[in-house]
Amino acid sequence: MVSTLIPPKIASPSAIGGAADAARMQRVVSFYEKLPRGAAPAPQPKGLIERYQARYMNGKNARAMPLVHVIGGILVLGYANNYYFHLRHHKNNAH
Repeated sequence: MVSTLIPPKIASPSAIGGAADAARMQRVVSFYEKLPRGAAPAPQPKGLIERYQARYMNGKNARAMPLVHVIGGILVLGYANNYYFHLRHHKNNAH
């Protein structure tokens, strides 16, 4: 009658012995001993955009150079657009 109240895993003789639990716990402890300690190293930027963001847009190194790059890019594209649609027609003859 009491045997129906105790689950079979607890009542088995191998679970009562403790050596199996100690070996399992030792494997867990040895696994955690092998793990690196301390903070994880910062990931290195890989692509072009990630390197640009790390160089100019990082929180500790934030700079205004991206604004200068955008203004310079707009100037270059604006001049190229102006040259293609207007200035190249005036290269050899007057308007």
